Amino acid sequence: MNNFNPNIHHRRSFRLKGYDYSKAGFYFVTICCQNNVHRFGTIENGAMILNKYGQIVQMVWNELPQHYPNVQLGEFVVMPNHIHGIIIISYDNIARNVGAGFKPAPTQPAPTHGLSEIVRGLKTFSARKINELRNSQGEKLWQRNYWENIIRNEQAYQYIANYIINNPANWDNDRFY
Repeated sequence: MNNFNPNIHHRRSFRLKGYDYSKAGFYFVTICCQNNVHRFGTIENGAMILNKYGQIVQMVWNELPQHYPNVQLGEFVVMPNHIHGIIIISYDNIARNVGAGFKPAPTQPAPTHGLSEIVRGLKTFSARKINELRNSQGEKLWQRNYWENIIRNEQAYQYIANYIINNPANWDNDRFY
């Protein structure tokens, strides 16, 4: 029996099948506001002017490595209704931070925070703070999913980093505008 109902929305995953997103690597993510609402500020003369909500998103982004010791941050931009950023998952920085002075560090497994958990944290922490400020607890701030791209080489990293840096200047041509 076929249970397919064309009237029911079937979410399709953008993830690479079989790929372990907790692997060390460079990841480009785009996260959009619910209903593409312009919530984080405005673009003026090709520059992003953050409002108090955009400043919260920027702060939460900057704090991610404090919550996820396997995370380093690359380029990032808050746009009026979405964000772009590069998340670097690395386990090298954990080994440096576990030392116990002159005593050898205890052997312990490295935390395995994957990309989806890191993005979930960013969305949860920022939504909670913004909704508290707006007095709108529980309201959806972010769309349910996010876009990601595995950055596979230096050339791709440079292209994406430039895209992120120049995104405010190209706002008029942005598909999220």
